[in-house]
Amino acid sequence: MIGRRAFIAATCALALAGPAHAQSYPARVIKLVVPFTPGSPNDVMARLLTQHLSPRLGQPIIIDNKPGGGTSIGTKLAAAAEPDGYTLLFISSAIVIDPAMKQIAYDPLKDFAPIATVNTTAWLIAVSPSLPVKTMAEFVSYSKAHPGTINFAATQGTAAILVAERFKQLSAADLFIIPYKGGAAALPDFLGGRIQVLNPTPSTSLPLIRDGKMRALLITSPTRSPELPDVPTAREVGLPDLTLEFWAGVLAPAGTPPEIVGKLNAAINDTLRSPEMKDAMTKLGMDAKIGSPQDYAKFIADEIPRWTAIVKSTGIKAQ
Repeated sequence: MIGRRAFIAATCALALAGPAHAQSYPARVIKLVVPFTPGSPNDVMARLLTQHLSPRLGQPIIIDNKPGGGTSIGTKLAAAAEPDGYTLLFISSAIVIDPAMKQIAYDPLKDFAPIATVNTTAWLIAVSPSLPVKTMAEFVSYSKAHPGTINFAATQGTAAILVAERFKQLSAADLFIIPYKGGAAALPDFLGGRIQVLNPTPSTSLPLIRDGKMRALLITSPTRSPELPDVPTAREVGLPDLTLEFWAGVLAPAGTPPEIVGKLNAAINDTLRSPEMKDAMTKLGMDAKIGSPQDYAKFIADEIPRWTAIVKSTGIKAQ
């Protein structure tokens, strides 16, 4: 009888520990795993978010860049972390693409607790100003007239290389797509003339476009970007199936207490609604995406079949 009473008491204590722990959360530094290279669009967005989120949580948030494996290295690390709210993951569309492209050691639906979506943005198809083209039609014609001479750099194992391959497929341009570990790694080769085409996001390319070092021929968003009003959409240049958006959000390891997930969701949404955050995101060509943890969970589940179809269509597999 004593043993049974002790077990019941211990169980009750554990049940009460969750809410009590959540009330004191966060009590120390939070680590945000970013499975992308420093300077990449996701890294830029993660740093912007933590800059404004940290004061709302009352604790520092440190960025832990863990690139490699097309985001699988950092994602696996975050999945295996203690589910206490002190290790989080900043992830993009990669979480729904990975299962279709390669063998992974985690389940995007079962191994994570969705916290909040953060932003959406789009890709650009951008060329070197050294190419004598100013429109998409001119670029496609030029590529066919100069076969085997156009190199297109895209980040391997991520949505970026799928967008590149899908663009090649839909436009029938004569391109040689070269996988890179990250967009930042490809930029020196682009500026040096060894790469002629990139598909960056506005967040990392606006200064180069404004300085005349990069020429954007289309954007994959449904509508034109206020920051790039002269750049037509994929639909406008006759490639409606290339209307694709890039998104990012925050996940926690599965088993993270719902109270902590809720507290983080509220803080992130409050951050995204703030005027200073809205202004900073607009300048980067990004739009806030606000919702509940349940909204994010459904969104992830809906995105998996969509990107799986694109993987099958292009035939791309992770390298």
